[in-house]
Amino acid sequence: MALINDTTLRDGEQAPYVAFNTQEKLRIATLLDACGADELEIGIAAMGVKEREDIKELLALGLNARMMTWNRMKMEDLDASLSCGVKAVDLSIPISDILIDVKFGGSKLKVLHELEQVVSAASREGLFICIGGEDSSRGNPAFIREVMELSRECGASRFRYCDTIGIMTPTQTYTVIKSLCDLNLLPIEMHTHNDFGLANANALSGIDAGATGLNTTVIGLGERAGNASFEQILMALKHLYGESRSIDPILLRDLVQSVASAANINLASNAPIVGERIFAHESGIHADGMMKDSHAYEPYEASEVGLESSYPIGKHSGSATIRYHLARMGISADNSILGDLLPKIREIVTSRKRVLEIAELKSLYQDAVCI
Repeated sequence: MALINDTTLRDGEQAPYVAFNTQEKLRIATLLDACGADELEIGIAAMGVKEREDIKELLALGLNARMMTWNRMKMEDLDASLSCGVKAVDLSIPISDILIDVKFGGSKLKVLHELEQVVSAASREGLFICIGGEDSSRGNPAFIREVMELSRECGASRFRYCDTIGIMTPTQTYTVIKSLCDLNLLPIEMHTHNDFGLANANALSGIDAGATGLNTTVIGLGERAGNASFEQILMALKHLYGESRSIDPILLRDLVQSVASAANINLASNAPIVGERIFAHESGIHADGMMKDSHAYEPYEASEVGLESSYPIGKHSGSATIRYHLARMGISADNSILGDLLPKIREIVTSRKRVLEIAELKSLYQDAVCI
């Protein structure tokens, strides 16, 4: 199974205008663990005393998921994480020329020297070490190989391929990750951003190419357009990749709502997996099909994510939807009346931009019967 490393508590919280308090972090971590995250990235110890206190509290939860901190490839960052008692770290270095220029004055030798020093120290401490290849997607493949070779020699356990500004396509991702996996140096973890709406697709394309894990955030929270979405990836791995994952709908919705609330973000009603309206069928053809077979127009059961199928009465509703709602009220619909009723319903909902309520349908039908 693909390993899900969720970074809601690190990269997710780096989204602009977002700040989690300690209790929110503890709740989110607990729910992520319960919902099937394999690893959690829980903060940046070098940020300061309060962040380190939060990290210690998160570690004290004793969750099943492995917890790691994010660090720059600097001894002071590693020391800060060690002071918290973590057993796993992500050590991040720039890969692309543009970021090496910004952070190391353009010297790849300095990057490699820092890597050798810090990773060796982390290895001596017995830590699980993930090398975070920042901006890998704009990096030179030969340099990525050099970084991976040195990292393995120094005791690293995994390489995180970061599409930091979200510029990859799924086809490009597959090609690049396949070539890195073929080197057989370190397991690859996908870290994808959603600037062009391709974070999920690129993360899964990496898995197709041989990557062993991927980073997510709940509701795709993160810098700019965000990251691959935890709940969407989780469901994709179960239903599209056939992984054996047990998903509790109540806990999953609780997790999503907790993160949305803590981030002060309103969820879109059509958001995949969690949107309130994603199992609403207004189109007459779709509604009729669903009434005959509940799998006709849904890829998985609504109950699996704590929702229910519904049939709103709108502009595109057909006679099957009207008959369905009337029958639930104990009314056996007359076909001739239905034919006259549909144009009226469409006129009403179009003019006011709101679907018809059940009580309104009953009143309209009764009025039509009396004419």
